[in-house]
Amino acid sequence: MKRSFKDLIIRLLDSHRIMTIATNRPDGWPQATVVGYMNDGLVIYFFAERAGQKVQNISRDERVSIALGKDTPKPLDIKGLSLAATALVVDDASEVDHAFQLQLKRFPEYRVLPKPNPREIAMVRVTPQLVSIIDYEKGFGHSDLVRVSESDLEEFVESRRHHWAGQPVS
Repeated sequence: MKRSFKDLIIRLLDSHRIMTIATNRPDGWPQATVVGYMNDGLVIYFFAERAGQKVQNISRDERVSIALGKDTPKPLDIKGLSLAATALVVDDASEVDHAFQLQLKRFPEYRVLPKPNPREIAMVRVTPQLVSIIDYEKGFGHSDLVRVSESDLEEFVESRRHHWAGQPVS
């Protein structure tokens, strides 16, 4: 994808703290819920109750949709994202610790809470596949649809390979 699109997506992800995620229920109906999230570039993380419907839905069907944006009094100031993505419950301790550190940075008020118990709380990694960038500044209803490729995620994959393998990231 164009670097300008990638930068805008990351800037929008960095500037919000909550998103709506829709998962697929066993009966076929979508289930949309609001969650606090953190991101490492294009990769999104959130914690959720392991026994909850959202995690159960993701365990059965990895396809999710995400929307984020904020209210603004001027319609032409509307900017947001709509993502088609895959979600995965991750149990790797080093990646869970990485997400927890991102959470403390994004939500410093959570420092008073205990670290999530992995038996009760799951960490979910969301990887976007297709992103609609909503930007009404370019015209009412304007959006750009971009596909996320492996090369768009290379920085994340490379840092994960070094950092979580115990090697320092340069």
